[in-house]
Amino acid sequence: MITLFTNRYQEYRTEQGVPVRITVGAPRFKLPYRLTHSVRELAPRREYLSHPQPLFTTAYRADLERVGPARIAERLSRIAEAEQEHRLVLLCFEDLADPNLWCHRRIFAAWWRDVTGDTVRELGPMADQYEQGTLM
Repeated sequence: MITLFTNRYQEYRTEQGVPVRITVGAPRFKLPYRLTHSVRELAPRREYLSHPQPLFTTAYRADLERVGPARIAERLSRIAEAEQEHRLVLLCFEDLADPNLWCHRRIFAAWWRDVTGDTVRELGPMADQYEQGTLM
């Protein structure tokens, strides 16, 4: 059993769980923690990275469907087993405290809930609004 969360690289704290990169590129700034795990299947492809949110969402969800929840769960479970920790925090760059920004980590969270029934909580500064369902 794994418990998934999302956050941004700059807001992550080690007590939240195991950090997992889900971005195309790695952070180019120094992190105060080790980032040893990456799930490339959860990173959006460069070809639609700059598309408007509706087009991006459609393309990204199609990619997630192609990979499938079983393979994603397998990849995440291997990380949890290796770290002996069930809490995994999927990380990317966007600061969702800015109302003009949106992010693939929350699109993944909505898709994961849709296909598995499991909630993926946001741990960043807007966590309460995501919990109340007022934001995606």
